[in-house]
Amino acid sequence: MNSKNIGQVKISEDVISIIASLAATEVEGVAQMSGSITGNISEILGKKNHSKGVKVQVAEDKAEIDVFVHVEYGSVIPEIAKKIQDNVKTTVETMTGLEVTLVNVYIQGVTTKHEKNIETK
Repeated sequence: MNSKNIGQVKISEDVISIIASLAATEVEGVAQMSGSITGNISEILGKKNHSKGVKVQVAEDKAEIDVFVHVEYGSVIPEIAKKIQDNVKTTVETMTGLEVTLVNVYIQGVTTKHEKNIETK
């Protein structure tokens, strides 16, 4: 089989943001991603924002990722932050082939189960 390089594969930062956001929400104790005002307005208008709460910078084959989340009340924040870092790093590296050099986690709020139930209705 011919193993010559026949072109480039470029993965947009938006795609990496979506992957990182989904990986973060897989972690137990993460109530929701924390979005920007423009992202929240888009959701109000009915557009789902899958990259909400994530900022990505890519240089060469390395990525730095900032994740902004709300955690569930009663969660152990340092443990959740570490699990988010591990899951985001592993998932992004596996799916994209990029080296993730940094995953910063910013806890933006705490959500009670009651608040979470209201938001999902």
